[in-house]
Amino acid sequence: MAPLPAHPAHDDLRARWRATLLAALGDGPEAPDPRATVPGATGPQATVPGATVLDRYADDLLGRWAEPQRRYHTTDHLVAVLHRVDELREYAADLAAVRLAAWFHDAVYLPDRSENEERSARLAERALTELGVGEARTAEVARLVRLTVTHDPEEGDADGQVLCDADLAVLAAAPAAYAAYAAAVREEYGFVPEELFRDGRAAVLRGLLALPRLYRTPHGREHWEAPARHNLTVELELLSAS
Repeated sequence: MAPLPAHPAHDDLRARWRATLLAALGDGPEAPDPRATVPGATGPQATVPGATVLDRYADDLLGRWAEPQRRYHTTDHLVAVLHRVDELREYAADLAAVRLAAWFHDAVYLPDRSENEERSARLAERALTELGVGEARTAEVARLVRLTVTHDPEEGDADGQVLCDADLAVLAAAPAAYAAYAAAVREEYGFVPEELFRDGRAAVLRGLLALPRLYRTPHGREHWEAPARHNLTVELELLSAS
C-alpha cells in the first residue's frame, strides 16, 4: 500500500473507526473494551480485533479517500459526513451501521465510472465480513451505501434518511463553502468539456430542485432545506448565464 498522505484528521479518524467497528462487533452504540470478547458471539466474532488490525483497515480506507483523482470526495468529505451523522444520531436506528456506511459510501470513487457505489458496497461487504461484523449488519451497511446512488430513502427508513441527509448536507453550506464545493466537483470532472459539464450539472440541479424534499430527517428539513434550495437555485442561474 502506498504511503498515506498526511492529513490533520487522520488520528481522530482512526479513533473513530476503531470505536465504530468495535460498537458494530459489540452490537451496541458505543465501543466495548478492545481487550474483551464480544458477549454471546461465536466464530470470528468471539474476539474483538486488536488495534493494529483495525488500523490496517482504517488506513486502507483513508488511502482510498486520499486518491489523487478526488477533489470533492476527499478525506474532508468523509470527516464532514461523519460529523453530520453525529449531528443526526438521534434519528438513527442502527448508528454503528450508519457510521460504517459513511466510511464506505465513496470508498471507491472514479469520476468517469458509474458503478462506484456498487463497488463501494461490495468493498464494505468483504471488509466487514473479514472483520467479523455480523451478516445482518454488514448487509445493512451495504444497503445504505447503495442507497447513495439515488439519495431517496423510503418513509420509515431511519438509517437511510440519516446517511442521505448527512451526505447532502453540503448543499446547505454557507455561500462561500457551497461555491468551493461546486468548484471541487467541476475539478473532479475536468476531463468533461465545459458545455457538456454545464448541461449535465444543470440537469442534476434541476432534478434536485424538483424533489418535494431534499432532506428527510426533521433536523434536515428544518435547518438545511431552505439554504440548500437557495444554493442550488443560484448555481443553476450562474450555469444558465454562462
